[in-house]
Amino acid sequence: MKIAITSLENNKASKMDPRFGRGAFFAVYDTENKEFSFYENEAKDAQGGAGPKAAELVVNLGVNKLLSSDFGPKAKAALEGMGIEMLLYSNEVKTVEEILLENS
Repeated sequence: MKIAITSLENNKASKMDPRFGRGAFFAVYDTENKEFSFYENEAKDAQGGAGPKAAELVVNLGVNKLLSSDFGPKAKAALEGMGIEMLLYSNEVKTVEEILLENS
């Protein structure tokens, strides 16, 4: 299973980015091979529709579960339609590595 979280930077020590569609990066943890990968959110600078575009990116990465502290209505509808489990999560202290490991 792959779990993703929005991340401010592209490293495991980064803090969570509270935004989904406009978040800087997606940190993805593969629970099978115990590996972390980081992907730039190419939708973050979109003029409109950043949430659905980010949802498409997450689906293309093979993510099954997604953590963020905010999902806009369009992003939420897109993710639900694609079968992605969404968890509202907010923590400004823990690193993305800590958050992903405790939610895997």
